[in-house]
Amino acid sequence: MVAFTEGPTVYKDQTVFFSEMRSKRILRYWPETREVTVFRQESSGSNGLIFDDQWRLIACETDAGRVTRTDLETGKIEILAERFEGKRLNSPNDVTFDSKGRLYFSDRPLANPEPDQTGVHGVYRIDPDGSLHRILTEPDIDKPNGLAISPDDKTFYMIEANGSENRARMIRAYDLKPDGTVTNMRVFHDFYPGRSGDGMTIDSEGNLWVAAGLNRLRGSHESLDTECGVHVFSPDGERIAFHPIYEDTITNAAFGGEDLKTLYVTAGKTLFEIPTDVPGTRR
Repeated sequence: MVAFTEGPTVYKDQTVFFSEMRSKRILRYWPETREVTVFRQESSGSNGLIFDDQWRLIACETDAGRVTRTDLETGKIEILAERFEGKRLNSPNDVTFDSKGRLYFSDRPLANPEPDQTGVHGVYRIDPDGSLHRILTEPDIDKPNGLAISPDDKTFYMIEANGSENRARMIRAYDLKPDGTVTNMRVFHDFYPGRSGDGMTIDSEGNLWVAAGLNRLRGSHESLDTECGVHVFSPDGERIAFHPIYEDTITNAAFGGEDLKTLYVTAGKTLFEIPTDVPGTRR
C-alpha cells in the first residue's frame, strides 16, 4: 500500500528514497526498472529524508521524536538528536544541510505535548561534532516545515505552514551567518490565504522549487488560491515557473538523475518525475 508519500531524496546510484507516511515505511524507487522496494519496514513515522555529504541517510522520525542517520553500507542507525536542554523533541519534520556538513531540521509539537517534551515549534542545527543548537523558535516563527539553503550558504529559507485562520503561510528568508545562526528575516513569498508550501529544494542557480497548494479543500482555513504544484521562485522572490500536480496532497521535492535535471515530487500516493533545464542541488 502506498497512500501518502513524503520526503524524497536521491542516492548516489540515482535511486530515490521516500517516506510512506500511512504505513510508516521508507521506500526505494529504481528509475531504470520502475520498481519500488521497501528499504525500511518500520520507519518510526519518517517524514523528511536527505542524504548527507557522505551519502548517509538522514531521517526525521516524527513518531519517535528524533533525527537519525543510517549508514547504507553497514545498516547502522545512529540517533543524532532526540533531546534539547533535557527535554524530548516533538515531531521532527524536514531536514537539509550546508556545505560545512551541518544539518538543519524543523520540529513541531503535537496538539497536546507531554511535559517532558519541548512543546515549542523550533528549527535546530546539528554540528559535525554532534552538538545541537536551536536557531529559531516561538514567537519569531509559527509552524516551521520545509527548509532550504542557497548554494552559496548565504541564505536560509523556511516554510511556515499553519493552516489555521490568520496564521503564517509563507516562506521566510534569513541571512545565514558563517557560525550557522540566522538573522535579518524577511518574507520571501506569502501564500496566504491558500495552502502554504510543504517541502522544497533548490537548484544550482538559487531558484527555490516549492511543493505547495491544494486541488480540493481539506477542512482547514486554507483556500484554493495557491495552485497545487511545484512553484519555482527566483532568488529575488519572483515566480518564474509552475509545474501543476493534479493529486493531493503535494508534499516535497528533490533533484536527481546523473545531471541533477530530474525533479522528483511526492504527492498523495504518487512519486512524480519532472525534467528540468537547470541542474539542481542535493539540498
